[in-house]
Amino acid sequence: MIVTQVSLQTPLSDMFIFLIPLWSGFFLVGASAFTAAYSRLLGLRGGQTATVILRNFLGIPLFFYGFVMAFAAPSPFLFTPVTATAVIGWLLIAVGSIPFFWGHFIIGRPTHMPSVGDALVRHSLYAYVRHPIYSGGLVMLAGLSFVWPKLTFVIASISGFVWLFIQAKVEEIDLLQRMPDYREYMKEVHSRFLPGFGKRS
Repeated sequence: MIVTQVSLQTPLSDMFIFLIPLWSGFFLVGASAFTAAYSRLLGLRGGQTATVILRNFLGIPLFFYGFVMAFAAPSPFLFTPVTATAVIGWLLIAVGSIPFFWGHFIIGRPTHMPSVGDALVRHSLYAYVRHPIYSGGLVMLAGLSFVWPKLTFVIASISGFVWLFIQAKVEEIDLLQRMPDYREYMKEVHSRFLPGFGKRS
């Protein structure tokens, strides 16, 4: 009850201001996913540099800050956190972290510093889904919402969920230009996120 009273007295502008850095960060990371186009305009090194700056130095820090603001924002809980929901949340985070970190390890440097010279990865997790890192991120976001079910944080997590779907599609536009064999790979590995689900997407 106290939480609800506090939240009702909080201006909406204060409660939802986290959306500015969050969505700005998402936009900048999305804008980073055009390495091929930047490389045509700025040269190979310039294209890679533009991608790294937009993604690593602007986009990711901004949306991470947005999540922190959402975590700390004065807003009500959608449900009272209890041990059971916390256990579910942490299990989801643990499960999601496996493909998230494993996918980074498999790709290596190109994950954060892509270039037009990158080779297509088709083995390990990438033999089953095209975006295992994002698959893990989706599961982790669901888990975080169970662990900290504040209205603002759940909205941030849902925003991240939607953004990952959009980001995967945007990145594939660039991948088709940077890696000629990516189109054939899409036919072989039909699903972006879940193995065995869907036809070509």
